[in-house]
Amino acid sequence: MTVVLDGGRLTVAEVVRVARAGEAVALAPEAVAHMRACRAVVEATLAAGLPVYGVTTGVGVRSRVRVDPAQVDEFNRRLIADHRVAVGAPVADEVVRATMLRLANSFAGGTPGVRPELAELVVRALNERRHPPVRLLGSPGQGDLAPMADLAAGLLDGFPLAAREGLAMVNASAFSTALAALAIAAADRLVDAATVCGALDLEAFAANPSPLHPAVGRVRPYAGLVRALDELRTALAGSYLWDSQPRRLQDPLTFRNLAPILGAARDALGFAAGQVAVELNASQENPIVVVEEERMISVGNFEMLPLAQALDVARIGLAPVLTSANERMVKLLQAPHTGLTDGLQAPGTTHENGLSELAWTGQALAPEARLLAAPVSAETASSSQAEGIEDRVSMAPLAARRTSEMARLGEHLLAVGLVVACQAVEMRGARPLGRETGAVLARVRERVPHLGAGDSVTPDLEPVRALVASGELRPRGG
Repeated sequence: MTVVLDGGRLTVAEVVRVARAGEAVALAPEAVAHMRACRAVVEATLAAGLPVYGVTTGVGVRSRVRVDPAQVDEFNRRLIADHRVAVGAPVADEVVRATMLRLANSFAGGTPGVRPELAELVVRALNERRHPPVRLLGSPGQGDLAPMADLAAGLLDGFPLAAREGLAMVNASAFSTALAALAIAAADRLVDAATVCGALDLEAFAANPSPLHPAVGRVRPYAGLVRALDELRTALAGSYLWDSQPRRLQDPLTFRNLAPILGAARDALGFAAGQVAVELNASQENPIVVVEEERMISVGNFEMLPLAQALDVARIGLAPVLTSANERMVKLLQAPHTGLTDGLQAPGTTHENGLSELAWTGQALAPEARLLAAPVSAETASSSQAEGIEDRVSMAPLAARRTSEMARLGEHLLAVGLVVACQAVEMRGARPLGRETGAVLARVRERVPHLGAGDSVTPDLEPVRALVASGELRPRGG
């Protein structure tokens, strides 16, 4: 398949396919025609000698300085070179590809006023798998100047820029948006996996399934809760839980309230995904071309607060999913809670630890993930920057990075939980398992063995983490 860019219909799923699978990209013919019409407005503005930020003037505090038309090439070159102030390690190729895709889609929308040839340059680099090094740190979320300058320097390779195009390359929030799209996709896969893993936890614990009754969603109709209830019931379809006497009337809250916890995360991620969907196709630049009025206007579309706040909400919703998953894992290792052996050790091997030490792994991962939930969008910048003109930041790149980091920690945490839950399910011996939970048990056992008498804990859980990250552990409910 080919992802066709028209500036208005790019999706998170397409970003993931282009970034990770290398799917081909093309510009829609109508987008090329629209870009030419918008570029004509820029050319007319130049011919009229009108003052337009970053087109006929300098940028920042130097917006009061007019750019000599004869020095446009030098102005563009210096604009990119002077903003190459990023630091840190280069980001992964998938982030570079997602950034390039978002930038090309912005150009296709027409409002930056660049020539179609510049958009075609970016698309060609994507299809040829040319990924310039882009450093991670240095953008406070108001235009992504530093990482975008890295990208521009690596992409252009002698390509001559016309007036306006240097600023269009660097004063774009494509980097923040790319990070956000990939992070939200990862977080969504994680909640999918957490749903199936949570259902297996219920079987491992021999929990009371009554909190999954459909009436719960009817009397408390949050969209996320209704979805979580349906997905958990489907995962457990055919399970022994529905036909057996519960061990307890009231299970610990992390088991009993699994559906509301997952549902709240679904609602939070749904909001964040909606904001990302808007941002993937929104104008992020200053100034913009208003083609129907045949003029350019100065705006603040580089303000990424809507994106940063949405990512903050996503992490706040995700954190309880991870902390409660860890708590269930710890309880599954404790004989007083499960009625099984301590640490799920093989019966008759009281001197062995079983899986007990995995509790410490979880206890390390869960707090670290939870701490990433702290909001960052309320941060402020020094008002002294650029003589007080550039006096706020959104911290959108940090919000996206933290969301991605939380999802990655969550993958490791769920991998630990899966190993423990599978051991508990097998030791409990209750059958049948649910339609989906039984399949999950089989997939995990393809990667790590049951811990028998005399065995040591499998030291490498990366295959299980990769399973969690793959998207294969996806609930089939709904």
